[in-house]
Amino acid sequence: MMSALTAVLYGALLVYGAGWWLGYWIGNFSLLLFVLTVVTLAYWLAERFKFAPARVAAAEALTAQDTQRRAELGKMGISQVDGNVDSARERLLMQPWWLDWTAGLFPVILAVFLLRSFLFEPFKIPSGSMVPTLLVGDLILVNKFHYGVRLPVINTKIIQNNDPKRGDVIVFRYPVDTRVDYIKRVVAIPGDEVTYTNQQLAINGQLAPVQPQGDFYDEDSMRYAPRFTEKLGAVAHGILVDPKRASIYRPMESFVNFRDNCRYTAEGVSCKVPAGHYFVMGDNRDNSQDSRYWGFVPDENIVGRAFMVWMNFGNLRRIGSFD
Repeated sequence: MMSALTAVLYGALLVYGAGWWLGYWIGNFSLLLFVLTVVTLAYWLAERFKFAPARVAAAEALTAQDTQRRAELGKMGISQVDGNVDSARERLLMQPWWLDWTAGLFPVILAVFLLRSFLFEPFKIPSGSMVPTLLVGDLILVNKFHYGVRLPVINTKIIQNNDPKRGDVIVFRYPVDTRVDYIKRVVAIPGDEVTYTNQQLAINGQLAPVQPQGDFYDEDSMRYAPRFTEKLGAVAHGILVDPKRASIYRPMESFVNFRDNCRYTAEGVSCKVPAGHYFVMGDNRDNSQDSRYWGFVPDENIVGRAFMVWMNFGNLRRIGSFD
């Protein structure tokens, strides 16, 4: 019965994972990890308080029966008795496969769940919107507690920590579809007046300082683009901006919340950042769908602060922290 139930659960997990991999639906890894933790915990408790004691009791009963049998034969003068209960006892004590692959995995799954939910979470950069800071294929780590501690799955903040600052690179749940995670740079915080016109960024009427750094070869688009160093607060970081490339800014239909806080012109866009929200942009300014198009990031959507590349299998020199 339990082996069949476990097989069904593993089958459901396989179907869910395959559909996710093939793109039939968007998976929720946080929810999946939570469910796996709960299910393996149930098996672990059942093993600890029911199945393991039952196996031990059966093994002890077998040993007692063998001892009694040998004693009775001894009274009859038979001292040489065939049979050894040790192998049978070992088989009785052996954990079945369906417990080995559930209760046995609980400590590992619990450790991963706690680490990923409250400390650090890995992400893979899927697009070139953050070039030159982050490249396609970079595997990054995100600090989950820098902006406060949130309950997993429901994303409710229970402990306040730092507030996002201008220049921070953050991972957040895409406001248009919260099943998808995005990564961008915070350029404006609540109360700021942010303007991006003629490919120049200004915060509260002050242009963000930029310095040209020559051309950058963008492997994603396979072309060179002008690279600059931009300074937001204390953070100096690279951006790609092509002054010769015309950009047209229009709000997406999904830009609903606080839409009246933004004004669009032929030169660009200007927005007043509402309380509890942030204005984010990609460092690859001409190749990024960001707050200029779909609006502000609510604080409750923030996953954490990205701070380092822990691996890039195509370029090991990418490993390290970034601004």
